[in-house]
Amino acid sequence: MQRQGPAGSAAIRFRAAGVILLLAHLLLVSWLTLRPLDVVWVTPANLEPLAGIKADLALGPVEAARRIGEGLVLLAPLGILLPMAGGKLTVSPLVSLTRTVAAGALLSLGIELLQTAVPGRVLDVDSLLLNTAGVALAHLAVVPAGRARLRRKQARTSPAGSSRRRRGAMLREDASQGPTPTIPRVGIAP
Repeated sequence: MQRQGPAGSAAIRFRAAGVILLLAHLLLVSWLTLRPLDVVWVTPANLEPLAGIKADLALGPVEAARRIGEGLVLLAPLGILLPMAGGKLTVSPLVSLTRTVAAGALLSLGIELLQTAVPGRVLDVDSLLLNTAGVALAHLAVVPAGRARLRRKQARTSPAGSSRRRRGAMLREDASQGPTPTIPRVGIAP
């Protein structure tokens, strides 16, 4: 994606903005999730998948939506910022989704494991599931459409795109002229 000229500098700025926003988001997430809490007692770790979500649903629709929404939204920006920081426009959507979700899941797992050492925080498998689902949903909602839009914009404004089209037209015209003429070999006198 890094090309010479104005299109290349725009790609570099886009990628740099993605990296800066990604770092800012990771700092915010680490501040929110890894600061100690002053609590009288701590609940035990939740190692049973979907048990915490079921408990949240039992609290009523408003409280359940708030708690589940918090889990989905916490790492959701990674679904957009990781591909943005990668800076690639032409990549398979499935590969991009797989890479982004795997990175989000590993980051969420790292946060959950680090929380075991922080007073007042406990391991919660449902947080891992919700954070990973949030990354996947954000990626699916924004990245494929955003990449398609950027590719269309790049094709319209890039002189390289128009020169490729002209080159393709010239190659089609040249193909009908037949084989390239050859010059017979000239012998060298002793």
